[in-house]
Amino acid sequence: MVRPAPLPVRDGLGPARVRLHGGPVLAELTARFGERAAAKVLAGEVVDADGAVIDAATELPAGASVYLYRELPDEVPVPFDVPVLHRDDGIVVVDKPHFLATMPRGRHVAQTALVRLRRELELPELSPAHRLDRLTAGVLLFTTRRELRGAYQTLFARGLVAKTYLALAAIDPAVELPRVVRSRIIKRRGHLQAVSEPGEPNAETLVELSPASGRRPHAPEGLYRLTPRTGRTHQLRVHMASLGLPIIGDPLYPNVIDVPADDFSTPLQLLAQRIEFDDPITGSHREFASRRTLDPGQA
Repeated sequence: MVRPAPLPVRDGLGPARVRLHGGPVLAELTARFGERAAAKVLAGEVVDADGAVIDAATELPAGASVYLYRELPDEVPVPFDVPVLHRDDGIVVVDKPHFLATMPRGRHVAQTALVRLRRELELPELSPAHRLDRLTAGVLLFTTRRELRGAYQTLFARGLVAKTYLALAAIDPAVELPRVVRSRIIKRRGHLQAVSEPGEPNAETLVELSPASGRRPHAPEGLYRLTPRTGRTHQLRVHMASLGLPIIGDPLYPNVIDVPADDFSTPLQLLAQRIEFDDPITGSHREFASRRTLDPGQA
C-alpha cells in the first residue's frame, strides 16, 4: 500500500517529494535547488516522511525523503473546458481536450486535467486511473478517493479495459486494411520521439478504415478506427506513421515540428473515443464515449 504524502493537496496540487543524498538537509536542498528551497526550509515549509518539520540543523540519511510545495512555473492557459461525462462516488470520467496534459509533468503543472479538476470539483484525492498524451483528446477516467485508486489502475495496467480511438490521416489505397500492426516501441528519457526497434514486439494495434469514412465523401482524409491491444507511449502515433499514414496534426511523427506553447491552431487528430470495462468495485459493465468529433481546425 502506498503511503500518503505527509502534506495535503493544496490548490489542486500535491507536494513534491525529494529523495536525499544524505547529510544536512538545508545544505543539500540549497546546492540542488537554490536559495528558494533554502528559504522554504528556514520558513518551516519542508517536512520529512512523518510530517516533522525540517529545520536548519536537520540531518537525514541517504534515501530519506522530504516533502515541499513546488514553485509553479509560468504556464500558458489551455483555453478549453474539461466536460464531465460521468461522476459518482467512486469515479469521474471526463472528455479531455487536446493540448491538456493528464497530470503534472515538466513544464505542465497547473494546466493539467488533474489539477484543474481537483480545483473545479473540490476533490483533493482525485487521481487518474490511466493517462492520455497531452495532445490526445477523449475519454479519461479518474478515481475520487485514494483507497479506490489501485483497483482501477490495475484494471488498465492488465489490459482489461477495451479502448477505441479514432484518427484522421491520409488515405493510401496501397495500404491494405484492416491490419494488425506489431512492433517493439521504446521511449527513452530525454527524447521526444518513441522509436521502433528490432526485437520481440511489445506493441500491437488493430488499424481499420472506419465505416464513417464513407460518410465523408469530400474530405481529403480518412477516418480510422484504432484498437490498441497494448499501451506503449505514443503507440498509435508510431504505428500510423509506420504505415505511411501519420495522424494529421502530429508534431512528432514522422518529423519533429517546433510548435509554440500558445499555438492551439493545429490539434492532433487523435481521439480516445470509447472505453469499456467491468467495474472492479461493483462488478457492473461500464461504457463511456466521447462527445467530441475530429476536425483538423478545431481542438
